Amino acid sequence: MQYLTSVLLAAFVAYAGAFYLGVIEGNFPLLLFVAVVVTGLYWLAERLYFFPKRKAKAQALADDAKKRQADLEKQGIIKLDLDVTEAQKNTLAQPWWLDWTAGLFPVILVVFILRSFAFEPFKIPTGSMIPTLLIDDLILVNKFYYGVRLPILHTKIIDGASPQAGDVMVFRYPPDPTKDYIKRVVGVPGDEVSYLNKVLKINGQEVSKVPQEQFLDISESTYTPQFEEKLGTKTHRILNKQDVPSGVSPIADFAFKENCQYSIEGIVCKVPQGHYFMMGDNRDNSLDSRYWGFVPEANIVGKASFIWMHFSDFSRIGSFN
Repeated sequence: MQYLTSVLLAAFVAYAGAFYLGVIEGNFPLLLFVAVVVTGLYWLAERLYFFPKRKAKAQALADDAKKRQADLEKQGIIKLDLDVTEAQKNTLAQPWWLDWTAGLFPVILVVFILRSFAFEPFKIPTGSMIPTLLIDDLILVNKFYYGVRLPILHTKIIDGASPQAGDVMVFRYPPDPTKDYIKRVVGVPGDEVSYLNKVLKINGQEVSKVPQEQFLDISESTYTPQFEEKLGTKTHRILNKQDVPSGVSPIADFAFKENCQYSIEGIVCKVPQGHYFMMGDNRDNSLDSRYWGFVPEANIVGKASFIWMHFSDFSRIGSFN
């Protein structure tokens, strides 16, 4: 059994390492689920078979010691040194291959439950949400805010709040659901969203955009025009370069593409039922719904609202709009 366990652990480490290094495009939720199942089977085997077997062996050592003591006493040998405590302790000890499987099951199970139904950590990989979220911000995503979903299957089992304009939401990228994206909700079902000549309108109403001090991107040592925008009841900041064209071209066909009209000035879309229109706060550097379409309700992962760490700037820690 230890040889099979060695092979399984080696395969797991190799897969996880290749996934972490970007050699392969892995599925972490599936990997975690498999880890729960495998370590859970080892845990059951330990409780129902291996531990009882070791316990019986330890008891046999004690019974044998008592029998030997009784036989020696019959021979008149009173002073004995038949302490089997250490031998019993060694016999009851978990072997390494159970320690690294059954022993880790409770920890892996707790991580799986918290990550699947409560909060999931994410690392911001790109600058599409600057200035709200910077590259390498580590955030927590509330997995139950919009409803509880089954892991792997993504089937909603308990309803939650509906996404509102202004929410920062994590979702499975429609063209490739194995990838998670983060953007801001701009249009909800039934809304008409227009983004023409840098002016965002929702149902014909222009979204408030107040100029602020320019944003300094330290990584590139550049300044970008910054504005305070209000979507629904939420106020946040965006970046917008007036000298960059607002016209976009879709990267591919997508569901309900007929709901959108593209022009050199920008885009106008009618958001279908059960879908959402998403945009990055870095408006001129964001691959969002303007390019690949609407986000189905089934693709929602959760609501993002807290930065729990940024290793090069601890002041980033905290909530955000």
